[in-house]
Amino acid sequence: MNAVNESIKSEVANMLMEQFQLQKKCSLDNPTPDYQQRVGDLKALKAMIVDNREEIIQAISADYYNRARNETLFAEIITVTDGINSIIKSLKKWMKPQKRHVDQTMFFGAKNRVIPQPLGVVGLIIPWNFPINLSFSQLATAFASGNRAMVKMSENSIALTELLIKISGNYFPPEKLQFFKETGSVGVEFSQIPFDLIVFTGSGQTGRAVMASAAKNLTPVILELGGKAPAVIDPNYSLPKAVERIMYVKQLNAGQICTNVDYVMVHEAQKDEFIRLAKDYVSKHCPDINSTDYTSIIDDRSVKRLEETVDDAKAKGATVINLTSQEVNHEKRKFPLTIVTDTSEDMNIRSRETFGPILMLLTYQQPSDVIEYVNSHDRPLALYPFSNDKQLVDTYIDRIMSGGVTVNDALFHVAQHDIPFGGVGPSGMGHYHGFEGFISFSKLRPIFYQASFSSTKFLAPPYTSFINKVFEFIAKLKS
Repeated sequence: MNAVNESIKSEVANMLMEQFQLQKKCSLDNPTPDYQQRVGDLKALKAMIVDNREEIIQAISADYYNRARNETLFAEIITVTDGINSIIKSLKKWMKPQKRHVDQTMFFGAKNRVIPQPLGVVGLIIPWNFPINLSFSQLATAFASGNRAMVKMSENSIALTELLIKISGNYFPPEKLQFFKETGSVGVEFSQIPFDLIVFTGSGQTGRAVMASAAKNLTPVILELGGKAPAVIDPNYSLPKAVERIMYVKQLNAGQICTNVDYVMVHEAQKDEFIRLAKDYVSKHCPDINSTDYTSIIDDRSVKRLEETVDDAKAKGATVINLTSQEVNHEKRKFPLTIVTDTSEDMNIRSRETFGPILMLLTYQQPSDVIEYVNSHDRPLALYPFSNDKQLVDTYIDRIMSGGVTVNDALFHVAQHDIPFGGVGPSGMGHYHGFEGFISFSKLRPIFYQASFSSTKFLAPPYTSFINKVFEFIAKLKS
């Protein structure tokens, strides 16, 4: 059996390396695609989504068992195509060589330039929760930067991956873009390819493994990992508005979003009111978890994990509040929106990202309590302060480090095309989206153009007394 497995792994490794070498050769033959070529690639990428929109929506829903159609339209299709449009509008400016300062006293007549150039071949490792958004937004950045790409999709996105493999050849040759299905060993072998850049989105544990594999080839990595993102509500802010906005993103994709609100910190005087308002929201917007408007949990293992999270908390003294009158539907993998209160540090819900429709509710008395609690745990991928007090918001932003911030809402900083997205510390490293993404996928090539006449010729040895005086003068001038 081991021999069979090793044979399969070797076959997979050879196949992946063959495809990488094809792209690498083509990259070396045409290392710097011009503006027209890059725009053409971006338009083809958008056409791939637009032309096959319905098939993509159906494939994603099949992978989930049920994915709310409008959630796919909003969070995947519309967001990505709009993002591509935004990149096209900015690309010419991004590609322009940057003029940099030259010390004319030392290098008279010389010029400095920084030219963004393609890295070559990038490898993208994509999760299942937003498979089109995360793959195509990264591909758009990669193509804008002039790169080629190989994309490893999730084992939970089989229907979608098969569709993308089927249609991608209609828009791109394999030497430009290829998708790969996870069959058991693809991910491990994929991360060992000597790409010019690897972008991984997923769990911290797997991210560490990818980084370790990439290190063997000195391949740079961008890691988007997740974590327990907090929302904190100022008692002077409208509580109904805060609850409405928090519960909207908590029910979106059944909470299966790395930047979702993992827990809420509410003033102790508003705890009961928060729960009441959350129940009202659910009764109005999610009255039936079996509806097609409410997305399924991705697989049975994840349903079990969510149940174990709730059971662990309950067994250790927490209060568990099912915000609906319905229980878990194992057949359809539907999990009710749930609030957990009265938690303690020995509970799994305190330390593990819930990644589902479970919301932990904590109370505080002073803003310092919030700052102390969040800073005593891993730096989160996102922070969500709700307040009309600018000074208080700035205090939270200054005192609590996170990957990104949305003020008076949650999640939506991720949907902004012109600001970078990425984590910090255990929640990730590196950025994509916007100009910063373009820079991450490029090599900023520093180039010094010497003038026809170089004064440094007079500073060569042997060092005469005159030259010594010149060096002393320069040293004094630069002091």
